[in-house]
Amino acid sequence: MHVKLADEAVCIGPAPARQSYLCMDKVLEAVQQTGAQAVHPGYGFLSENADFVRLLEENNVAFIGPNANAITGMGDKIQSKKLAIEAEVNTIPGSRGEIQDVDHCIAVSRKIGYPVMIKASAGGGGKGMRVARNDEQAREGFRLSQQEAASSFGDDRILVEKFVDSPRHIEIQVLADQFNNAIYLNERECSIQRRNQKVIEEAPSVFLDAQTRRAMGEQAVALARRIGYSSAGTVEFLVDAQRNFYFLEMNTRLQVEHPITECITGVDLVHQMIRVASGHKLKLKQEDIPIRGWAIESRVYAEDPFKNFGLPSVGRLSRYMEPNHLPGVRCDSGVEEGSDISIYYDPMICKLVAYGQDRSQAVARSLDALDSYVIRGVTHNVPLLRDILAEPRFVAGDITTNYLPEVYPDGFRGHQLTGEGLARLAAVAAVVHVKHQRRSVAVTGHHALQPTPTAWDLVVLCGAAGDVPCAVRQTGAGFEVTCGEHQLTMADDFTLAEPVMNLTINGQREMVQLVRRGLKGDARLRFRGTAFDVQVYSDAAYEYFKMMPKKEEADVGKQVTSPMPGLVKSVAVSVGDMVSEGQEVCVIEAMKMQNSLVAAATGKVRAIHVKEGDTVEDEQILVELE
Repeated sequence: MHVKLADEAVCIGPAPARQSYLCMDKVLEAVQQTGAQAVHPGYGFLSENADFVRLLEENNVAFIGPNANAITGMGDKIQSKKLAIEAEVNTIPGSRGEIQDVDHCIAVSRKIGYPVMIKASAGGGGKGMRVARNDEQAREGFRLSQQEAASSFGDDRILVEKFVDSPRHIEIQVLADQFNNAIYLNERECSIQRRNQKVIEEAPSVFLDAQTRRAMGEQAVALARRIGYSSAGTVEFLVDAQRNFYFLEMNTRLQVEHPITECITGVDLVHQMIRVASGHKLKLKQEDIPIRGWAIESRVYAEDPFKNFGLPSVGRLSRYMEPNHLPGVRCDSGVEEGSDISIYYDPMICKLVAYGQDRSQAVARSLDALDSYVIRGVTHNVPLLRDILAEPRFVAGDITTNYLPEVYPDGFRGHQLTGEGLARLAAVAAVVHVKHQRRSVAVTGHHALQPTPTAWDLVVLCGAAGDVPCAVRQTGAGFEVTCGEHQLTMADDFTLAEPVMNLTINGQREMVQLVRRGLKGDARLRFRGTAFDVQVYSDAAYEYFKMMPKKEEADVGKQVTSPMPGLVKSVAVSVGDMVSEGQEVCVIEAMKMQNSLVAAATGKVRAIHVKEGDTVEDEQILVELE
């Protein structure tokens, strides 16, 4: 998509980032070949690489971002903490220098007191970060964080800090020029995370009062001035329940979630970055920065939310339709129908932003946008995003970085069907079945041989939610459906060919996607974000179905399978080894994240099907136990 939109494009290498986007010389060759005057680095890759900035400066090319010294000072978490203390910014207790080895890590962790956060000194984005609550977790966390840091940033230095339990993650957007002018553009609430990576962000935060906002903003500006910062940047804080806040890190680049700040302030941050890089002074003053309305960003990923709240998925977007037609909705994406989601890059599909006059309107528009978003061909996290936005704690603004494990202690299982929600899904499935039957009869001409029925007695199988009897009656304007104690009316103003069926049920709007329709009454419906496999039988056929034997599920406890496509980084066992339940057998890397895979049961290793360096698919069997 980015190549199609560009006026000029230069191929800088193959897909792996180390052979292309992280090769400074290749990027510089593209600059020289095109005669570009400046480079905007985007969100990742070389965006926080001081050596790249110096290389551009040596070649008289502007870097649309901060100077190399600011990047160096803030990119190194050890040095950034020292600078923050000098700028009188509140900081978290922790190590002042680099952790030397695993024994040093354990010693420092004990001194600080568990729980601790083990984190890469360089980089960010949740990579190279592990929480440890005891010595064993500290030992494993140090190893995995160091490997991720080396893989993602080429720098395996580690530090340890006190882990602030159940905080909010709130960041301050700053903007500074080359003349020591600096302002803050309010905050973004980024507390909903999985594996220290943001899932949903909003601006402003429901938690901050004006006094705390001002104090955080002033400290962020003080830090920017202390390091001679000039560009857009973000200072991240952890905020506890008493609104005490502590410096976490500074991202010396444009943040993925910057659109929500643009929505509530009216400031185009990329425009400001270009102006600053070209030597202009800021025209904006602190009193010019408002808070107008509310904005929410949902990060739409090619991930399976049913696996640890989101493990990467790969594939081709066989159908793709963004909800840009809705009011107050903005889609920032780099894909289109036919695009491939590969193992080489972050699996983000789109930044879905909804803006409203207040938080309730922003939430409502987000729900409509997610319901209207058509993504086929890859597994995606829309079910999780949609469920969060309608969940009572989120609606009340009661969120922390522990939100996901607290709200979904057994992991995400999709939208839970109960009461009227179950009846609505069953009614939709029944009416879809009836409309399909009517269409088939009309196409074959059978309606000329026998009268078309106007009533159907059906049973809809909704998986674990149960079997729902549905009596469907055709009326002049649509259908009346009786599902147990629930009486539902549905307007007949939609077709089965629509990618999003905009239904009216009991006078209320309900957007449903017919993902798949089989020939035997089976269908997949995306309802309130989650895809449900349903089966519709006539009441007579259902009686026969109940007599059918149930298929037993296979025991997979003796197999270790890959939870996602990725690369085998290491295999820790050999054929014949005895392994214990919970013991690591191999490590898979996907999208630069290290994932330790463990045995689900105690046993002897019977077979190993992969070796270090192999590329594996989702659900591929890696190791088998006797």
